[in-house]
Amino acid sequence: MARTNYLDLPVGQEELYFKGLQSGDRFEFPRIVRKNAFFSRKKIAGLTAKSYLPIISGLWAGFTDQQKLDWKDIDTRTNQHGWRMFVSDQSHRIKLGYSGVATPNEYHQNLVGGINIVAPAEEVLIAQYHPASYYIQQKIQGTKNTYEPVMVTEEVSLPLSLSINYKSTLTSTGAGSFCRLFATIRHFYQGRDIDTNLVLDIPLSGGWASLSDTITSLLGEIVGYNMFIHIYKATGTLLFDNIKVEHSGQNWCRDTFCKDISQIFTRAYYQVPKNWAPITLPVGTDYDSVYPV
Repeated sequence: MARTNYLDLPVGQEELYFKGLQSGDRFEFPRIVRKNAFFSRKKIAGLTAKSYLPIISGLWAGFTDQQKLDWKDIDTRTNQHGWRMFVSDQSHRIKLGYSGVATPNEYHQNLVGGINIVAPAEEVLIAQYHPASYYIQQKIQGTKNTYEPVMVTEEVSLPLSLSINYKSTLTSTGAGSFCRLFATIRHFYQGRDIDTNLVLDIPLSGGWASLSDTITSLLGEIVGYNMFIHIYKATGTLLFDNIKVEHSGQNWCRDTFCKDISQIFTRAYYQVPKNWAPITLPVGTDYDSVYPV
């Protein structure tokens, strides 16, 4: 097999090239492989048998116009689409063995973040770090499943807003118990590094709801910030979704929709920090993305 370091396609041949060929795994065995443009009847039958789409399509066909609109309304993308949201949600229900269909919920979509604490444990602290510059995993435009590590420079400009959707079923285990999402903002003023917290106190028990707050001014120059979720002196479960930390006109939270909050990046993405890294995670505790029921 020929090895190539660089491929220069003749003008006008790009469409034909990408129509018939594609890149293989570039980290384990880099190569160009043939696309499966056509499938045999046997393979098509096998794919259909494994697909949830026939079942989901039948459920969707039985919805009223209002039900379809409800699914469209909770789509978080700019180009809202109810069918896309329903397919994503219902696929997880079927895979996990849940019957029926979910009710569209404005506070969460599909998977959510979940923290669970079982006695004798009574504390969890996880963090999402936002230094001045860091790497993220970013999809390469024009590809289906190809990503690359990209350096991000995050310059903080106030106001800075913090928000979260949550559902909590926690029980206090002693005095001083709390559950909170907070951002610690470090700023430099008159030769001192000062940490200022923007705190959202989450009730220990409550149905799906939203919390948000904003900090508009700080002394000196902002160096950076980190976000934390901290549960102290409590057992039970916290579910959360749609976490946002907004400044400079955009949302900088990684994995806002909690698709994989404990994801570990490996191989070419080893320098990408975890979406949420554990600081305090004793035996009897865990955190991951889960499907809420």
